[in-house]
Amino acid sequence: MENKSETPEHKHPFHLVDPSPWPLVTSLATFVVTVGAVHFFHGGTKITLIVGLLMLLASAGLWWRDVIRESNTKGIYTTTIQTGLRTGMVLFICSEVMFFVAFFWAYFDAAIFPKEATGGVWPPKGVETMDPFHLPYFNTLLLLASGTTVTWAHHALLEGDRKGVLQGLGLTVILGLVFTCVQAMEYSHAAFSLNGGIYPTTFYLATGFHGLHVIIGTIFLGVCWLRAWRNEFTPDAHIGFEAAAWYWHFVDVVWLFLFISIYWWGYTPFMG
Repeated sequence: MENKSETPEHKHPFHLVDPSPWPLVTSLATFVVTVGAVHFFHGGTKITLIVGLLMLLASAGLWWRDVIRESNTKGIYTTTIQTGLRTGMVLFICSEVMFFVAFFWAYFDAAIFPKEATGGVWPPKGVETMDPFHLPYFNTLLLLASGTTVTWAHHALLEGDRKGVLQGLGLTVILGLVFTCVQAMEYSHAAFSLNGGIYPTTFYLATGFHGLHVIIGTIFLGVCWLRAWRNEFTPDAHIGFEAAAWYWHFVDVVWLFLFISIYWWGYTPFMG
């Protein structure tokens, strides 16, 4: 029996991707970034690090361009391929979860079992923690609101409401940008530096990498806004938008864990 998901060009429902230089270029760029970062951290110049970052941004942008062109080619993303892409995105998010588990593990190990280096208490002696109900609480409200707006955009897309899609995505991108600005403001007012011991290290690694994910997610949703503006999404074909929405919801959930455990539970009046 003929498979309805097959395209006229081949007799199977799968898509064989064209040869691409971007995986190799991205790997080389990542290597240059690593070498440049190590050199900079040991007192060297920033030149190698900056070159690596520019290479990484360029290769990521060009790779993304090719993926968008591929997705816009009619008949390539069959039902089977869309299922595989969704599965791949779920597995990617699972890997990201384990990435943050490592940070939470380090934080809770030091918090629940304080070491001699911290004075046997948590937070360590001399560390002035941030008030969770100031900027962190405002950022929590921003991300919760952004989760609502991206869901609004998704439902609007399913209903064929292009205006609602653009409005929902636009608000989500704006909220993501405001979140990043507020977090930068928060860091500028922090009473501790990255090299100030185990508390600042775990704090900045966990919240900083989350902030990086917010920036990436904001860019992801910004690209989706441009694609929606160009009418590249339909109610039946919008796998790129789904991936972006799932990623953004993951970022929301991680922040809630960060706010509750690091900001609120780790606040001095509660731990002292």
